[in-house]
Amino acid sequence: MELEWLAAYLVLGAFVGFFAGLLGVGGGGIMVPMLTTLFAAQGFPHEHLVHLALGTSMAAIVMTSIASLRAHHAHGAVRWDIVRAVTPGILVGTFAGTFIASRVASAPLAIFFGCFMAYVALQMVLNVKPKPSRELPGAVGLTGVGAGIGLVSALVAIGGGSLSVPFMTWCNVKMQNAIGTSAAIGLPIALAGAAGYLLNGWGSAALPEWSVGYVYLPALLLVSLVSSFTAPFGAALAHRLPVGVLKKVFAGVLILLSAKMLHTVFGS
Repeated sequence: MELEWLAAYLVLGAFVGFFAGLLGVGGGGIMVPMLTTLFAAQGFPHEHLVHLALGTSMAAIVMTSIASLRAHHAHGAVRWDIVRAVTPGILVGTFAGTFIASRVASAPLAIFFGCFMAYVALQMVLNVKPKPSRELPGAVGLTGVGAGIGLVSALVAIGGGSLSVPFMTWCNVKMQNAIGTSAAIGLPIALAGAAGYLLNGWGSAALPEWSVGYVYLPALLLVSLVSSFTAPFGAALAHRLPVGVLKKVFAGVLILLSAKMLHTVFGS
């Protein structure tokens, strides 16, 4: 592999880790459009571009989520009662979602990613206020919510933050707690998603060298290496900024990423 690609993956890892810690998003929202662009520039098969980006992102989120989770837990921001309730649904929904994504062509997947990110960003920009009386659902309801978050997360290879953070703030969970809990939820999403994409891509023809299923190992290792170091810096900043600033940063990042992914699709 040429030095320029090694450097690109290292820089990507730095951004992924920082924003994962800052926003509790797991980093997949940044990795998917960027990896799609990098894989295309390296001449990877077009029919596997987005699947490889999704699978590699999910695998990389494992290490990023662990680093982000530890940082937020140190600040006492993780609601472990919520994590325990949503995890069973998360595992089932995410694993099932990889089977759906693996059977959809790259272009529709990329368009869904872009539109989904734009929709979530709009909701954050509008700053919809939660009803004062609204509370989190019970254990069964949270399991169902987890399945839905996991399914969509697998289709766009995110750590669930763009769904779980708005949901929890809607249910009157403090923003800092919502971000910290989202970081913890990202770990089971990443584990189930990585396993699903590895299994679904196993034996696929024309995959690039150093791929294991839909996971490209060089990108995985380099992004994970750097992101685990930069995630704590983002997490520390998350506990110093006011809620309004966090929401604007969150929305701005998602808007930029949705535009990038759509540009990649129509530009190819």
